[in-house]
Amino acid sequence: MEPGNQPFGTDFILLGLFQYGPMNSFLFLAIAMAFSVALMGNIILILLIRLDRRLHSPMYFLLSQLSFIDMMYISTTVPKMAINFLSNNKTITFLGCESQTFVFLALGGTEALLLGFMSYDRYVAICHPLHYPVLMSKKICWFMVTCGWTSCCINSLIHTVYVFQLPFCRSRLVNHFFCEVPSLLPLVCQDTSQYEYTVLLSGLIILLLPFMAILASYACVLTVVFQMSSEKGRTKAISTCSSHLIVASLFYMTTLSTYTRPHSLHSPEEDKIVAVFYTIITPLLNPFIYSLRNKEVMGALRRLFVQKV
Repeated sequence: MEPGNQPFGTDFILLGLFQYGPMNSFLFLAIAMAFSVALMGNIILILLIRLDRRLHSPMYFLLSQLSFIDMMYISTTVPKMAINFLSNNKTITFLGCESQTFVFLALGGTEALLLGFMSYDRYVAICHPLHYPVLMSKKICWFMVTCGWTSCCINSLIHTVYVFQLPFCRSRLVNHFFCEVPSLLPLVCQDTSQYEYTVLLSGLIILLLPFMAILASYACVLTVVFQMSSEKGRTKAISTCSSHLIVASLFYMTTLSTYTRPHSLHSPEEDKIVAVFYTIITPLLNPFIYSLRNKEVMGALRRLFVQKV
């Protein structure tokens, strides 16, 4: 098909995570359960932070933003994937695919920057505690979050508009369970090697730079922590920081694997498995990692139950 003969707005077909077959009902239940647990966990964490005054601090404000992003993040991809396990119609409209790509990129980029901001918060709290009220004021927190959302929405809009004006003149079969830039590029019938450098550059700026900043900030934090004379203070600092480092490592390593590799090195099956980590597993684990390993959050949860009883 010639580029000019491509009908604009033609639907795409999502091949899904696995080949659809006899296990469809089981897979639907598993995905639906994971989605429900992730949604409930993040909603509870947001409500706890909002209702308990003891959690009205910069760290928990940023954590509530992370939970909101994770809630939206998993809602962008998983419902359609779950429905496809039971439906004979695996199509997604051109506009639906475009919208999914934009929202997914915007949320993913914002989460990447937010995790970096959270590491900065811990760095200031532990390494410069006397300056914490100034360096992490409410105004600065809102400024960081606003900058993160704005910059990532602009970046996402640029990539989405560019990709979806390209000529999709091959099969409309997307070998993935959602619309993502790396999975759409094989359907384009023109050379995209130059554009791939742009994707790589965006990935390095939005993903690698915050990850390097996290590693650097925690190197400073650990230096200070191991010099503490208080065993209780050292344990609390390590617990808080290790939770964040676990979440960050899981998110950054999987997304970097997808967005900083050339198209020629991508394997559709491998990409789908890696995508499960940053689209399902990370939003599912985040509220539990932060709550079960955090005495202040667990305390807020107990106080809420006592009030309701």
